[in-house]
Amino acid sequence: MNRDSTPSQTEIEYRQVISYCKALFDKKNKDYGTSWRILRLPSLTDQIFIKAQRIRSIQEKGAQKIEDGIEGEFIGIINYCIIALIQKSLEGSDQMEFAPEELGRIYDEQVEITLELLRNKNHDYGEAWRDMRISSMTDLILMKIFRTKQIENNDGKTLVSEGVEANYQDMLNYAVFCLITLKGEQQKQQQQQ
Repeated sequence: MNRDSTPSQTEIEYRQVISYCKALFDKKNKDYGTSWRILRLPSLTDQIFIKAQRIRSIQEKGAQKIEDGIEGEFIGIINYCIIALIQKSLEGSDQMEFAPEELGRIYDEQVEITLELLRNKNHDYGEAWRDMRISSMTDLILMKIFRTKQIENNDGKTLVSEGVEANYQDMLNYAVFCLITLKGEQQKQQQQQ
């Protein structure tokens, strides 16, 4: 938050995106339970890759054959990143089932940790993401995926680099930025009509 404890416009928009993503996450957990607990981190990284690769493919081709738009893929990236962060935080636990309230609390904890990273980076970078293209942020997500895969291939060990958690957090934040940007573009188009 700002010094006067008033949320910034970015934080308001961020929380709106996360609220929508969490609502979808909750509905899917009602449908499927926490079956995702069986997934290892590399499997989650691959799920994020599939979604980011589809976004890039649509961006490059300028068309798509499956009706689902890229917004849904960015939402998927956000939720898979949060699931990966939850999985990482639960390493060593074999608990498969969670009460909805407990799972919601764990989800929110990972969001708050990631939002704090966003605040710090926005402070240092001056919200540079607002001037970036969605295609560039998609490329950055893909780069972070390949970094994460390399770290996973190295058994999680790094010499000087951040670990997988930081990469999942960055991917999550870039996907939120993309959704904020897409919403802004849609609002501009509606105003011009």
